[in-house]
Amino acid sequence: MPTGPTRADSDLDADLVCRVGRGDRDAFGQLYSRTRPMVFRRVLAVVRDPGYAEETSQDVYLQVWRSAAGFDRRRGSAATWLRTLAHRQAVDRVRRERASSDHNHVWGVTDYRPAVDSVVEEMLRKHELHCVRAGLTALTPRQRESLVLAYYLGFSYPQVAEHLGVQVSTVKSRVRAGLARLETTLAEVGS
Repeated sequence: MPTGPTRADSDLDADLVCRVGRGDRDAFGQLYSRTRPMVFRRVLAVVRDPGYAEETSQDVYLQVWRSAAGFDRRRGSAATWLRTLAHRQAVDRVRRERASSDHNHVWGVTDYRPAVDSVVEEMLRKHELHCVRAGLTALTPRQRESLVLAYYLGFSYPQVAEHLGVQVSTVKSRVRAGLARLETTLAEVGS
């Protein structure tokens, strides 16, 4: 009973990679389904975090899509090529994360700025709140309602439109006009 990939599996994978190199989306889907567990295991062995391994595996397949045309089956099997891509992407990910972490650590250690005065900070917060309230009162009720739904409650434009019973284009128009008016009012109040 064979425990590893057979010659037929290797030939099929190589054929799929060649087809992907010609832009065949179906071949890409088949290759992904057949090889994803192997690629994920290889990446996870290096990055040691399932979340990063998922993201990095997606990067591997993006690279496969972009570079499959350069695959040469005479130089090695498709599985070897995929494992190499996976390993390189994983190592690059670890290096990026380490560099980012080192940079953040150095910044935190060398940041000697004085702590912000809490009284000044509270005064600035109150001033900003006053400016925003003044700006919102300058809007029409329809503009204000659209902006509040979109920006404060996190509704998408289609959700705002449904909630208000208007077209999406109407919501976009109200938001655009409201933001312009708000910008003008905030500039006047803030100065």
